[in-house]
Amino acid sequence: MTRTRTLALTLALTLSAGSTLVFAQDHHDDHHNDPHANHFVKHDEWHKGAKISHDDWNRGQVVDYHTYHLAPPPRGYEWRSVDGNYVMAAVATGVIASAIVASSVH
Repeated sequence: MTRTRTLALTLALTLSAGSTLVFAQDHHDDHHNDPHANHFVKHDEWHKGAKISHDDWNRGQVVDYHTYHLAPPPRGYEWRSVDGNYVMAAVATGVIASAIVASSVH
């Protein structure tokens, strides 16, 4: 019985130490795929009434306007984050209704 307890205790300690090491690992997050990372490109051509290119629109990520305190988009429009900018445009046509363009290039 003592040997079984010792084995169980050793196993429990080993498992808990192993899980602690997993949490202690450094977290390297280089924002390679984060559309909201600080990769600013100034787009002066993005303004109300202009069209965002199909390529720019497609590489942008849909943004939850609540999270970023943006105006709710009308039906058929959505906010996208592209190059550190926020653009609300018509999904079907790419016509821009609003744009918050990066003020500086990094």
